Amino acid sequence: MPPSRTPRSTAPAVRREDDWRSRPELRLKIFGLPHDITTHAIWACFARHGTLSQIEILEDSRGLREGTAMVTFSPPPLHPFWQTIQSFYLKWPPGVKNALRLLLVAPRRTFYHPSPVDPSVKYPEIMVNPPYVLPHSRTDQIWQTLQADSIDFGFMYDPDTMMAMHTVIASPQNGIRFKQNRLYREMVVEFHLIVNSQPELFRFSLPFEHLDSIARIDSGDSNKIELVVSLPTPPRFFRKLDEQDTHDGRARYWTEKDAWYRQTDITNFLDDVKNSPVTIKKSRPIIDIGRWTTYRLKFDISSGKARNLFRLIGDALRDYNVFIKETERFKITSHREPPVWKYIDQPILAPIKPTSTLAELLKDETVPPLAFAVRYQLEVCISHGYLNEHNLSQNFVSQLRNTDPVNAQDILEYVANQQRRIFEPMELFGLKISKGSASRPPIPQYCAYIRSANVTPTTVYFNTPTVEISNRVIRYYAEYADRFLRVRFTDEKAEGKIYSSDKDTMHEVYTRVKRALRNGITIGDRRYEFLAFGNSQFRENGAYFYCPVHHLQPHHIRAWMGNFDEIPYVAQYAARLGQCFSTTRAIIGTKTTIREIEDEERNGFVFTDGVGIISPFLAQLITHELGIIRISTEAPSIFQFRMGGCKGILAVSPHSKLQEITIRRSQYKFAARHEGLEIIRWSQFAAANLNRQIIVILSALGVPDEVFIEKQRNQLVDLELAMTNELKALTMLQKDIDPNQMTLALAGMILDGFQKYQEPFMVSVLRLWRAWSIKYLKEKARITVAQGAFLLGCVDETATLKGHFDETHAPRSDEPFKTRVKKLPEVFVQLSKGPNGKPTVILGPMLLARNPSLHPGDIRIVQGVDVQALRHLKDAVVVPQTGDRPVVNMCSGGDLDGDDYLVIWDPDLLPREWNHPPMDFTPAIKVPLGRPITPDDLTTFFVTYMKNDNLSRIAVAHLALADFLDDGVKSTKCLKLAELHSTAVDYLKSGIPARMTRDLQPSKWPHFMESRHRPREKSYHSRKVLGKLFDQVERVDFKPIYDAPFDERILSAYKIGDQMLEEAEVVKRQYDAAIRRIMAQHAIGTEFEVWSTFVMSHSASNDYKFHEEIGRLATSLKDRFRGLCYEKAGGSSFEVLGPFVAAMYTVTADEIGQAAAEARVRGAHITADKMPLMSFPWLFQSVLGKIANMAPVSEGIQIATNINK
Repeated sequence: MPPSRTPRSTAPAVRREDDWRSRPELRLKIFGLPHDITTHAIWACFARHGTLSQIEILEDSRGLREGTAMVTFSPPPLHPFWQTIQSFYLKWPPGVKNALRLLLVAPRRTFYHPSPVDPSVKYPEIMVNPPYVLPHSRTDQIWQTLQADSIDFGFMYDPDTMMAMHTVIASPQNGIRFKQNRLYREMVVEFHLIVNSQPELFRFSLPFEHLDSIARIDSGDSNKIELVVSLPTPPRFFRKLDEQDTHDGRARYWTEKDAWYRQTDITNFLDDVKNSPVTIKKSRPIIDIGRWTTYRLKFDISSGKARNLFRLIGDALRDYNVFIKETERFKITSHREPPVWKYIDQPILAPIKPTSTLAELLKDETVPPLAFAVRYQLEVCISHGYLNEHNLSQNFVSQLRNTDPVNAQDILEYVANQQRRIFEPMELFGLKISKGSASRPPIPQYCAYIRSANVTPTTVYFNTPTVEISNRVIRYYAEYADRFLRVRFTDEKAEGKIYSSDKDTMHEVYTRVKRALRNGITIGDRRYEFLAFGNSQFRENGAYFYCPVHHLQPHHIRAWMGNFDEIPYVAQYAARLGQCFSTTRAIIGTKTTIREIEDEERNGFVFTDGVGIISPFLAQLITHELGIIRISTEAPSIFQFRMGGCKGILAVSPHSKLQEITIRRSQYKFAARHEGLEIIRWSQFAAANLNRQIIVILSALGVPDEVFIEKQRNQLVDLELAMTNELKALTMLQKDIDPNQMTLALAGMILDGFQKYQEPFMVSVLRLWRAWSIKYLKEKARITVAQGAFLLGCVDETATLKGHFDETHAPRSDEPFKTRVKKLPEVFVQLSKGPNGKPTVILGPMLLARNPSLHPGDIRIVQGVDVQALRHLKDAVVVPQTGDRPVVNMCSGGDLDGDDYLVIWDPDLLPREWNHPPMDFTPAIKVPLGRPITPDDLTTFFVTYMKNDNLSRIAVAHLALADFLDDGVKSTKCLKLAELHSTAVDYLKSGIPARMTRDLQPSKWPHFMESRHRPREKSYHSRKVLGKLFDQVERVDFKPIYDAPFDERILSAYKIGDQMLEEAEVVKRQYDAAIRRIMAQHAIGTEFEVWSTFVMSHSASNDYKFHEEIGRLATSLKDRFRGLCYEKAGGSSFEVLGPFVAAMYTVTADEIGQAAAEARVRGAHITADKMPLMSFPWLFQSVLGKIANMAPVSEGIQIATNINK
């Protein structure tokens, strides 16, 4: 359909009575429906009149059904049955006739999208199914979906050649439809295929954002067009089912998309697939939808309509920066099997000489296979598409085999780091490649090289080994480290996490996950089998696999982990196994003695749940061994730990003996052979930040909107000022401390003068911090509260603090302030560094909450008091062990085994309503399995969680309904969603999934919950507090600085010899490769984000958990390369290290300067992905600061050429 021009007049158009025929869709509103009507009953009643695309049973703003529904036909019916049928009836329940009234509804939108280049030109939303008439002056032209004659599936063999692996040819009965959808910004292809003798209809989409260009092959016939589209990642494939079988009896919403089921394989041998391990190389596919991602479509455009439609599609694509480029050189080559697999997978017989003697023949042996490390890295390259097996020859494999395994692995790591397709693999052997991780530079003892894989619905990606903080299992079985594989189940590369659905359309995806867990994953001659999953891994759909050897099978490792035979619940069994996979650092420098004490229990609650005790002496030893940097000389007050089968926290007590650790019964989970102390993290101050959930609750409890708006306004002003004002930047960075303490590192850089001198790396990271802060203000309302903290919780061992008592009624808003305060439970909060720089106890009423908070009772008001006997505890919130119910249990069902709590004493944020009745977090009754638990039970539990992982969907629906419904978070639907959310959080403990019914799905979404593909009529402009906060913020792009001069104070500090510069350059190449691996593994855009942990976007689903994870990764990376630099420099003293750090800085400055100069000569735009990395010298931030502030030396300091002499 040709584009239309926006008419000058804004007056409403005069419509003909039959203008419904020209619409792309038609909507009818139905009145008189029973309140228990189903979408299937409506579908069965109306499907005979046309093609239904959507059914919605309507509700009012209170969430109650109105007896009405909206049905949508696309395209419109052929006849106006709503006019011609005088009495329209629907039978529901069966046998009961309901008289209905039908009303034709005006179009919900124009279904035209303005061109992003010229807004006066508007394109139809979809070039769609049977024809509809154009508006305005072109109503005589009718357009249809573009029909293709054939489609080839394959891949790019070389830059100008596609290898076609399978061809589908259209027939008069089964066409190939090619259409464009501008709402979703994608091309859609539908085609028919015979699978197991049955005709099936399939669909896949080509998103605009994944298309750079489309090649048009010159066929020599102007009436014939051939288009070749190549995608970097697999698209999502769907198969259509019978629509009448796709309705949910509880749902009030149905769409034709519910009939399209996601596909993982297109094959005639599905049973063979289901019984095979996951591998790159699929057996006998009809179409390998995971790896054949190049498509050739042939069209006949001899008709004027088809030719015009093709032109229009090209015009619209061009406006979205996708160009159809003609090419004459393009070739198509036919399918052939790649020979390389037999050279890799099977022993190759050595050639026999014609003149061989009998002795020589007896000595002939098979050529040894590739070393596994090399074979694994080859699979990394093939799985990501950087190498293709059809380009690999026997000669390539032979040369790879004859290359030193370390060098071979470095070559293949180079390919993976380049992240681009190599069409001529033999050229790699002629390149000068620096040593990579295969050369194994030293790593900290608490780290390990970890291999990992991402299993997607259609393929599997293996990843270059990365250095990560290890766990108990990996440390104990270190000699088998290459036999462990960390696996994550994700959607396709461009899609992220696999999200659950209330429909069954993802059945094939979950079947594939179960197959991988049951049958394993094959790499070469190794088959990795399911072992177990860590608790945080589990929430990201991850697990550990292990490739067995004869004497060490997965069940041997599980048996070593602990004795779980007495655990009758699958969920609890899995959680206990997961305890051993916590990321920890082992304490090896001291022995401990264990003392056991009982818990404080009342009314079915354990008030001391998860809390143990540690001596000040042991705390200091741990602080020293882990190298924990503290402002004061005191050790942290709390450590989160694992020890054998025990878990929770250890709080420092001055009454504990020298090497004594006290454990409570609630901390003991299972009997384990391993009994060493392991530390996960420790208490430290982090800034308090609001979020959208907390804000909507506080708003409902009576905090005025203006309070939040003013705080956000001030934060935005301060962030802008901090870019140019050192004092403001210091103030903000020292107050708004992130969990990884990186704002304090930035503050140190400012104190060393790097902002004043506009040092490019420092200013870039400062800009990143601002962009990151603004991004989270916009997307999550992450408003920093100066009078607050985010702290670990622990219990009052003195039993001094007053707890919550049921007979004490919640304070009423009309009571005197002092009366209200007297009713509050008490807490003790002492900051190690208050506003005056000294330890400060916080007194008075304060908010206590735990993330996430969805229920109005999740935010508690408590009274801060001073208790002399608790003064040894700092940067923690100490809660009472007295009362009828633990205060933390009322905060979203929290406990004290490592939970963080938000504490806010800002009087502006004290709500009018204090302590709304809390939710009941009593866990549901678990049903024991009644037999020994098997690995199959664990994997079924894993898949069941994936199917029902509604945590994010519940939270999103809650937020939308809290904004839309009159009663907000106190509405019936929001309270129900809060209960479901609690159930979802506890799944790993209870095994009871939270099943979110579709009646809890919002029908309207506030504008601040952005979605590129949500139709306009499904969104509204929110006038509540979150809408106002969203509108107040404008996003800021992060742009690193590459063209500013580096700090001359460092560049001129020493006269550095060439050998030292070369040594620094070698380490930099290794460091850069390690950074790039982390960036690739987690889809992070720049090195600045890895170094600072202020990540703008990533592949994980949970921002907070990922902030912790990237903090651990960055710490281990920095520790590893600091150690290597100490070795190269010959020591860690400033006198020895200073010159080497200056060399690191000089090498980096030279690389950046040269690359920027070359870009300017070419006239190229300088972007982070095209530039060298510059974070390397900032491994030693404090050393750089010391060098920069040394007394100036006119000639510079002469440094020996050979630094190791």
